[in-house]
Amino acid sequence: MLQYITNTDSKVSPAEQVKGVIAGGCRWVQIRMKDASDEEVTKVVEEIKPLCLETETFLILNDRVELAKTLDVGGVHLGKTDMLPSKARMLLGPAAVIGVTANTIDDIKAVRSLDIDYIGMGPYADTRTKKNLAPILGLEGIRNLCMEMEQLEINISHVAVGGIRKEDVVPLMEAGSNGVAVSGAIAFADDIEKATREFLEVLKPFMR
Repeated sequence: MLQYITNTDSKVSPAEQVKGVIAGGCRWVQIRMKDASDEEVTKVVEEIKPLCLETETFLILNDRVELAKTLDVGGVHLGKTDMLPSKARMLLGPAAVIGVTANTIDDIKAVRSLDIDYIGMGPYADTRTKKNLAPILGLEGIRNLCMEMEQLEINISHVAVGGIRKEDVVPLMEAGSNGVAVSGAIAFADDIEKATREFLEVLKPFMR
């Protein structure tokens, strides 16, 4: 499972990034434009949404729950300081996908009883995508979270996120992650479509 997160520091616009990763085979995209206005995010979504529908690419927004409802996208990813997942569920309804960020097992315990669909575990490594970065987990940190979730019988899908490169994918999947969320390693690549294909190729043995 590969989620692509748009990156506003790339020389390629968010809309063109999305077109590139879709061409490369990615079918799960998160629009993350933290400092952009709702109007700017809306413009990007309106440009890419027809392609997402045509290719059955799942589209979510970072934070902006009300805008996700207005634009009728698939769901949202919520950071620890964003809207509460329970409130987002009330606004978006039962069909929306809601993901949350977690850095510790206590974060995961806090959301285990909520109606959420996946957990983004991170940051795995240092990343330029986020300001105010939480403590870096590294491979051991991700492995420990996966093991603790299993021991506590917390059966929520979990993806590793934060500074992930292609060579990190196999160790992360073997550590127990259900997938990876990638931004910079694709956004800053010379060929976004090719970089996406390479990530998916490495992930292929782990896809059921």
